[in-house]
Amino acid sequence: MRTVKLGNEGLTVSAQGLGCMGMSQSYGAADDSVSIATLDRALELGVTFWDTADVYGTTGIYGFGANEKLLGHALAGRRDDVTLASKCGIHDIVPGGSVRFQLGATPAYVAQACEDSLRRLRTDRIDLYYLHRVDPETPIEETVGAMAGLVEAGKVRYLGLSEVTADQLERAHAVHPITAVQSEYSLWTRGIEDEVLPAARRLGIGIVPFSPLGRGFLTGAVSTDTAFNGADARRAMPRFTDENLAANQALVDVVRDVAASHAVEPGQVALAWVHSRGEDVVPIPGTKRPTYLEQNAAAAGLLLSEDDLSRLDGLADLVAGERY
Repeated sequence: MRTVKLGNEGLTVSAQGLGCMGMSQSYGAADDSVSIATLDRALELGVTFWDTADVYGTTGIYGFGANEKLLGHALAGRRDDVTLASKCGIHDIVPGGSVRFQLGATPAYVAQACEDSLRRLRTDRIDLYYLHRVDPETPIEETVGAMAGLVEAGKVRYLGLSEVTADQLERAHAVHPITAVQSEYSLWTRGIEDEVLPAARRLGIGIVPFSPLGRGFLTGAVSTDTAFNGADARRAMPRFTDENLAANQALVDVVRDVAASHAVEPGQVALAWVHSRGEDVVPIPGTKRPTYLEQNAAAAGLLLSEDDLSRLDGLADLVAGERY
């Protein structure tokens, strides 16, 4: 796996990262042994940009911070081999209850959240620390000011923001340089292209797409016959209702056709399209299985033709259903 510069502040990462959330929540039961094997394989393949958050794992049996604990265990003795990203800004307020999350990022909270993450991750620094979601009650300037204090203290190396508007990004960057903005971005989710992506590029900020495989849909493995279990977050997402899934199969048919012409998997084409957006775009497809990790990593070297890109670029206009 080649490496690229993420943003203009000096951070270098693997050209494709690994989203680790699904190892601990949202996509079925956790299996730590399989997840550890996946993380081991990621290191062998050079996929060394790992993404987690303090809130990942809340929906599983391990409780708040489970994913950070898992990565902390996996990193024992090899912390320097990985560029580690984590996040703060979403609170777990009623574990297992009907009301699950609350946004909040006061300066005091940010400081404590970082300390807690460092402890769970068994490390003395986080390479890229994101504000997971903007706190509607705290000006972003105050939150980022507190995060800048973590950089000054050596606990964090670079700062990022997740799911922000262009205005929020500019305001935050004026307080302290932002290295990366993480947003959902894929063949069927392209909202950041209107304002956020141009703003990031104007400011020299890297783009880190999450869910670049459309939560598995763009791999071709999901259909109206797919039965999502109770622990699968897709059960509540509009694009995965039976009616919308049936309509969205037209997208996957095009992706499958392009994949067949290259003798690759549909998911690899979906990832290659994200890579084609530019060297400043570093996707973090999530998986908890070594086989899928290997497929995803291979997509970083897949070059699509102009004809392929032309066929794929219009698919977002065909999507049935909102993101959430």
